[in-house]
Amino acid sequence: MNARVMARTGRGTVRGAANGSAAEGAARAGLTARGVIYLLVGILALQIAFGTGNREADRGGALEEIADKPFGAVMLWALGIGLVGMALWRLSEAAFGATGKDGHKAKKRLPAAARCVFYAFVAYSVLAFAAGAGGSGSSDQQSRDVTRKVLEMPAGQWIVGLAGAGIAVAGVVIAVQAIRRSYHKKLKLGALSSRARTLLDVTGVGGGVARGAVFAAAGAFAVRAAVDYRPDQAKGLDDTLRSFAETPLGPWLLALVAAGLVLFGVFSFALARWRRV
Repeated sequence: MNARVMARTGRGTVRGAANGSAAEGAARAGLTARGVIYLLVGILALQIAFGTGNREADRGGALEEIADKPFGAVMLWALGIGLVGMALWRLSEAAFGATGKDGHKAKKRLPAAARCVFYAFVAYSVLAFAAGAGGSGSSDQQSRDVTRKVLEMPAGQWIVGLAGAGIAVAGVVIAVQAIRRSYHKKLKLGALSSRARTLLDVTGVGGGVARGAVFAAAGAFAVRAAVDYRPDQAKGLDDTLRSFAETPLGPWLLALVAAGLVLFGVFSFALARWRRV
């Protein structure tokens, strides 16, 4: 067997593993872990809306909430490992292509690579917290610090503004795709009962719209920070959620968005079971 054949065989083996049961297990573990975080963030935001919350409604607050529970350390490690699975699944999609139409094209593989980097960072932060390294600071302070550093760079205002606009547009896209139920393309529809499909549609639409609203609001705040050259106007997840309570609808809008994030957490659990990988 010559070197070329051996290399082709090796690539085929790696591709098969990436598209097989290992990738499926990593994907389902990752979706479950994502669901836990969104569920807890939504619950913390609901507590804030009703005046009973004493933690920030972001990833740090969710990790602290888990740590305070019995077997919290074990759950934190499991959560971090699940997020590693999510990062590896996205890496396999970037390297070998995703399932579905056009899955092997760059327009699908590049976003998968970006998601891999994002979830690798999230997994690292969760595992560091589980190992006792402590939190990395609130999402709000992180957003302000990053915005301040970027604004000090050449063309910093443009970078922050374009990034914020991109996040805002992504939020709108997420909401529209949820309303259109685009996630149906990724589901094992034939395996769904009518009750399961109803669950997916209620949680998928409600959760997707809420998630999109949060992204759009956070992006808008970043654009405002760039235009005014004021990094303190950039907001992390907690401040973005609290800003909904400052609208004419008051805490009720925050409660509505928070409930939507809880729904998105449940939707992620459902995807972990019924998504095609």
